[in-house]
This record gives sequence, structure tokens and C-alpha cells, in this order.
Amino acid sequence: MGESTNARRRMSNGTVALACGAFIVGMVGVSYAAVPLYQLFCQVTGYGGTTQRVEQFSDTVLDRTITVRFDANTANGLPWEFGPKQRDVTMKIGETVQVAYAAKNIFGKPTSGRSSFNVTPQSAGSYFMKVECFCFTDTELAPGEEMEMPVVFFVDPAIVDAPEFKNINTLTLSYTFYPIDSSSSEAKESVSLPKAGANLGG
Repeated sequence: MGESTNARRRMSNGTVALACGAFIVGMVGVSYAAVPLYQLFCQVTGYGGTTQRVEQFSDTVLDRTITVRFDANTANGLPWEFGPKQRDVTMKIGETVQVAYAAKNIFGKPTSGRSSFNVTPQSAGSYFMKVECFCFTDTELAPGEEMEMPVVFFVDPAIVDAPEFKNINTLTLSYTFYPIDSSSSEAKESVSLPKAGANLGG
């Protein structure tokens, strides 16, 4: 009888250990998946000002206009001049527009960066539709190299049916470039970075 009880206890303890192990493995998996899942959630819902990515232009253009302003920032450690080619554009809602940002490496070695972006007001992210952009792409610039990066977008006509945007006539699209390699960290110690949002337009 005692041996049977001990056997059941050992089996029970083994089951608990196995369950705990499976739970830990599951939590680790969830941790690794959290970042891409959160990014996907933001892209689908527009949460946090994340814009939407689409494959085709809008087939509806309204008479109502909206102004989109462009902002640019460079994180510490990336010795780039980075800014929009134009400060803003006034466009019809639903109209497809192309603008450009430009980046220049002012360091003596190749450096690399990756951009993130958002739209303000943040709740407008789900109505800001990008057809083409340079976001989340690794970009390397040689010393002194300058690159122009196009952005093609439109504002979804559905925005006019959202009560919270009834009196909002301006949106801001903001990009921030971050360093992604060791040479950029070295540059942080050697170069005084330009003021964020430098306008590289003519």
C-alpha cells in the first residue's frame, strides 16, 4: 500500500514538473513572439500612430483637403543629416502623393540605420495609407553619401466619417532613424550630430 502511494506521488510530482517545464517554454516562446506580434497589431489597428501599408492607390478622391506635415529625427550614435525635402503638403483626401526624405552620412566611415515612424494625432494612423516607404529597411551609407528616400501615400477618405477628426485639418508624419551597427556607435564619440529634423530640400 505504501509503495503504491509513493508511486502515485512520484507520478504526480513528475506531472507537475512536466507542466511547469511546458509553461516556462511557452512563456519564453511568447516573449520572443511579443515584438513581431505587437508590430503586426499596430500595423493592423493603427495603434500608437502606426500607419497602414497598402498595395494600391485610393479609387476615391474628395474635394476636402488636409495638410500633412513631415518631421525627421536622428537617434544618438547615427551621424546622418536627415530630413524631409519639403516641410508639408496640402492635398485632397484620397489623393495619392509622393514626397521624399533625404539622408547623408557625415562620418568618415560607412554607417547604417533603420527607421521607424508614426503619425499624429496617433488615432489617425489607421487612416494614413502608405503605398511605398523606406521604413524598417536597413540602409547603409558610405562616407559623404546622400540618399533620397520616397514616400507614396494617401489619406483614407473614411477619415471624414470619423467624428473625432471633424475639426482636424493637419496630420504629421514623423520618421526617426536609429543606428544598427558598431561603426555608428564609434561615430557617436567622434561627430557632433546635426539638429534633428534638418531640412535637406533645396
